[in-house]
Amino acid sequence: MKLTILGGGGFRVPLVYGALLRDTHDVRVDEVALHDVDAARLDAVAHILAQLGEGRPEAPTVTATTSLDEALEGADFVFSAIRVGGLDGRTADERVALDLGMLGQETTGPGGLAYGLRTIPVALDVAERVRRLAPDAWVINFTNPAGMITQAMQGVLRDRVVGICDSPIGLGRRAARALGYAPEQTRFGYAGLNHLGWLQTLVVDGRDVLPTLLESPERLLGIEEGRLFGPDWLATIGAIPNEYLYYYYFTRDAVAAIRGSAETRGEFLLDSQTAFYEKVCAAPDSALALWTAARRNRDETYMAEARSEGEARDETDMGEGGYEGWRSRSWVPSPGASGPR
Repeated sequence: MKLTILGGGGFRVPLVYGALLRDTHDVRVDEVALHDVDAARLDAVAHILAQLGEGRPEAPTVTATTSLDEALEGADFVFSAIRVGGLDGRTADERVALDLGMLGQETTGPGGLAYGLRTIPVALDVAERVRRLAPDAWVINFTNPAGMITQAMQGVLRDRVVGICDSPIGLGRRAARALGYAPEQTRFGYAGLNHLGWLQTLVVDGRDVLPTLLESPERLLGIEEGRLFGPDWLATIGAIPNEYLYYYYFTRDAVAAIRGSAETRGEFLLDSQTAFYEKVCAAPDSALALWTAARRNRDETYMAEARSEGEARDETDMGEGGYEGWRSRSWVPSPGASGPR
């Protein structure tokens, strides 16, 4: 089977390839085609994947190309993780909004709307090409704003487009661990979209144990959402919001925190990733080690504006991965839910 990754020069591509290396099914992806408009980034990621698969004969073969049609031809699955406008576009989205006193964030508020409007025409073009070159392929959309882009592509490819996001998955895992359960023991109900939803149930052996967590302030304060929103408020609403609801419920606090920082998240990523790709270009034999160190720094600083000064991100949440480690049995839609987009 052929998997095409759009945005194949992206920083998180090795996570997807790592998941493929762990796949032990008889029918599995054996060919990965990377596509990106930036040849230098493609080359850097190809070095990382080669080192991840070194000494593993079962590792999928990897090809890299700047030709979109070539990458899509004959694909069975298309994983879309593109960023139209690059990180320069993201920083502009953030700063324009912040300069007007509004939320400057990648997928939420005016910045997210600008990102979506810039990306939808490209996503529709990709969908049309998939329909022509790989009509039987499934498209897995990770491009943000994920719900908006997934809906646009479904207008062309219908139900052959699935949107994913690791925020709901991470929330369910944190809630399970707060009660002492391994995530694979649980099934959780999440209502909403990727960055706009609530954990409503957490089922273990047929019993919803989420009320037990909501009744325990000490346990709630052990997870990021409990510290963000406060145990009393979570107990009142009877659900746990996705961490991105912070930007809706506490917009003024978020704007003040971001404006008070030395740089926006986009500016941090632009600087750090530019330096990372330059290092890989200069020392390709160390590509995997460089990526591992850069990933750690990236994960530690995620949503830093929502935490108190000096507060570190949860170590367990960083260590267990996101969508690349998802077990599908852990997610069950609540009535009316749209799925883990």
